[in-house]
This record gives sequence, structure tokens and C-alpha cells, in this order.
Amino acid sequence: MLKKEKVEYYFSLTEKAFKKLKIKSPQNPNIKKITEDYLRLSKCYYEDAKHFLKNNDLVNAFAAINYAHAFLDAGAILGVFDIGKKDSKLLMVDK
Repeated sequence: MLKKEKVEYYFSLTEKAFKKLKIKSPQNPNIKKITEDYLRLSKCYYEDAKHFLKNNDLVNAFAAINYAHAFLDAGAILGVFDIGKKDSKLLMVDK
């Protein structure tokens, strides 16, 4: 059974990542568009996750917060999102 504390833990990780996140401005217009899309999608899933959590729908809140974080991870792997020092607890930045 999924516990609210577990969902809240992933919320805290994603919120910390959002706070530390800096966007690297890519020169390539296609990569710039991907960067904007990843950030927009991450924020949309985050808002969805908050809605689900507010309604005590833990399964969908957990799924949505993980999607939100996955888009941040994808941007970090692509090299367009930076969180400063290599912090693999927040984003996938170890190579």
C-alpha cells in the first residue's frame, strides 16, 4: 500500500530540484524548444500531482510527481538543466 509519506518525500525532492534548477540557454533552436517543453511538462505534472494529493488520490499523485521529476532528469541528462554541483539525489547527473 502506498503511503502518503512516500508521496510527500518525492514531492520534496522535486520541489528542491525546481528551486536549484538553472536553465542553460542552448544555441540550437530545436534543443531550446525541447528545454522549454521539458520544463513546461514538468510543471504541469507537478500541478497535477498537487491536485491528486489534495484529493487524497495517492496513486495518481505518485505517478504524476514521478513524471514531473522524470522530465527534470531528462533535461539534466540532455545537459540543459543545471542544479549546480553534481547532486545525484535530486537529478540524474552522474555520468
